[in-house]
Amino acid sequence: MKKLLLSVLVMAVAYTVSAQCTDLIISEYAEGANNNKALELYNPTNSPIALNNLYRLVRYNNGTGAAAGEANAQASINLGAHVMQPGEAWVIVIDKRDAGQPCPGQECAVSAALQAVADTFLCPDYNVSYAMYFNGNDALSLQKNVGGTWQYVDIFGKIGDPSMVTGFGWSDVFPYDGSAPGSRIWTENHTLVRKANVMQGVTTNPTNFIVNVEWDSLPNQTWTGLGSHTCNCAITSIQEQAASSIPVSVFPNPSSLGYVTVAASETIKKIELFNAIGRSVITPVVSTTSSIRIETEGLTAGIYFVKTTFDNNRTTVVKLSIQ
Repeated sequence: MKKLLLSVLVMAVAYTVSAQCTDLIISEYAEGANNNKALELYNPTNSPIALNNLYRLVRYNNGTGAAAGEANAQASINLGAHVMQPGEAWVIVIDKRDAGQPCPGQECAVSAALQAVADTFLCPDYNVSYAMYFNGNDALSLQKNVGGTWQYVDIFGKIGDPSMVTGFGWSDVFPYDGSAPGSRIWTENHTLVRKANVMQGVTTNPTNFIVNVEWDSLPNQTWTGLGSHTCNCAITSIQEQAASSIPVSVFPNPSSLGYVTVAASETIKKIELFNAIGRSVITPVVSTTSSIRIETEGLTAGIYFVKTTFDNNRTTVVKLSIQ
């Protein structure tokens, strides 16, 4: 009965979705104090998704409509060439890391705790792109370039909602714009997590954005869930793939020492290190032991993948963060 009621509600507010578990979704939204702003994208499919500069994020500032927002180059940001593995949760944080800037203020640094969970930083200059400078009354869309046409992959909020011109964000009480007595605004100064039963993005602008249909609310300034996501799509994540093969430890992880140690319960045949777009960044290291040190000096900070190969070409992949 509960599932039926949810289905009726979703149809009533005119959400249109793509096929389940076939493309990226926005899985977490963090709008905190000052510049503490982050989005988490999630790959619910069984295949890697190469962004290949074909995905972008668009912000619709204070009720801006679709046409005006998408025609403004400053409102969007290309998401680059990262390859998202099955089950990967990829964390984007606004690129404000200079602790010497005055705070509060437009250049105020993101909190150290939020910086620590970032996989990438975007939009360092507001005048070039303000896509990551969202507040509670800004809609967002994740888009994909298909044959030269940008198509919606997921939408957060309601694009062109006139109530957001002077409003503070969306609530869970009709008319869902925060104006109803006793309503609680969810999208300002909150962290929101996509419910596990959401297995596809919203691909048509909704008639109303009813936050609690697809999102759960966490207190302001909560970052602990960023970097992992629970979804009902039947996929095998990188972590699950590693767990089902030979256990491998990579430590320290995160690492800022210029090296990591890779250890396993069996003799290691070869170690390879790949960057976020799948390119090998060190010469494959051949081994005849179960523990080996890998030099990472000179690698830029970011996310890497350590591929460990054993006899009979059995492999295990472990995510590594270089700081």
